[in-house]
Amino acid sequence: MPLTIPAELPAIKILKNENIFVMDSKRASSQDVRPLRIAILNLMPVKITTETDLIRLLSNSPLQIEIDFIKLKSHTSKNTPIEHLKMFYKDFAIIRDQKYDGMIVTGAPVEKMAFEEVNYWSELTDIFDWAKHNVTSTLFICWAALAGLYHYYGVPKHELGAKCFGVFPHTVLDKKNPIFRGFDDEFFAPHSRYSELWKEDIKKVKGLKIISESKEAGVYMVMARGGREFFITGHPEYAPNTLGDEYLRDQGKGIDIAVPANYFRDNDPSKEPVVRWKSHANLLYTNWLNYFVYQQTPYDINAIE
Repeated sequence: MPLTIPAELPAIKILKNENIFVMDSKRASSQDVRPLRIAILNLMPVKITTETDLIRLLSNSPLQIEIDFIKLKSHTSKNTPIEHLKMFYKDFAIIRDQKYDGMIVTGAPVEKMAFEEVNYWSELTDIFDWAKHNVTSTLFICWAALAGLYHYYGVPKHELGAKCFGVFPHTVLDKKNPIFRGFDDEFFAPHSRYSELWKEDIKKVKGLKIISESKEAGVYMVMARGGREFFITGHPEYAPNTLGDEYLRDQGKGIDIAVPANYFRDNDPSKEPVVRWKSHANLLYTNWLNYFVYQQTPYDINAIE
C-alpha cells in the first residue's frame, strides 16, 4: 500500500520516476480504510530534498499512510520557497489538538550551538512535550536525537574535534528487538554531525537503552519508553548523493572538511558513491511502522495516551 500525500508535492514526480508507489490524496479518498497518520517536523534547510528522502522510505510498507508536514512558526526557512511551505506545511498550532500514530523529527544545522541558544528552542520543546502524549511512536534523527535526549532526559551533547562524516559500520546490541528484524549482524549508515553522545551519560538515565553503536561513529540508536521514542544519531534516510553534495558545499565555502569516509569508491571524490545503507534504511523504517506504530497504535486514534 502507498503513502497518501498532496497531489502537487514535488516528491511525487521524483518517486514515480523511481518506480516507487505513491498515492495522491485524490485517489486515497476513495478507499475505505483508516490510514496511519504520520507527522513530519522537517527542520532541514532544503526541505524538498528531505521530504523526498523520507517519503521514499515510508512508501516501502504495506500500510497506507497519511502525512502531515509540520513547520515552526518561530523560524522561517531561507532555502525553501515560501510558496512551498504555505502549500504543503502546517503550523504546529493547527495540529496540536490532533493525535498521530507516528512522528519523525529531522536533524538541523545548529549542532555547534547550545540548545537554548537555538532561536526556535522554546517552540520545539513544546512540540516534544506534546508528542509525548499525542503520538504513539516518534523517530528523532541526528540533531533532533541529541535535542530530544537533552530535553526529555537531560543527556548532554559533546562537540567533536572533527566532523563525524561518512558511512560507518554498526552493530546491533539487542538482536531480539523488532526494530532490527531482518538486519545483518553488521550494517552501514551515513553520519554528518559535529556532536556526539557519550555512553556513560546515557547509562546514567533509567529507561534509556542503547540498542546500536559503531566503533567509529559512537552511539547510533537509543530507545525509550518501550519504543515510544527512538533517537538515531545518523542519517539512514540520506539519498546516494547527499554526503557528496555536502562535501562539495563545504569545500566551496572554504571549510576544512575531510572526504566522507567509506563513501566514494576507493575514497576518491572523482568517483561515484558506493551505497551501502539502503537496505538497512528500508528495514528500519518498515520495522518502525509495523512493530512500533501500526501494531501499537489504537484503532481509535483519539485513544492514544
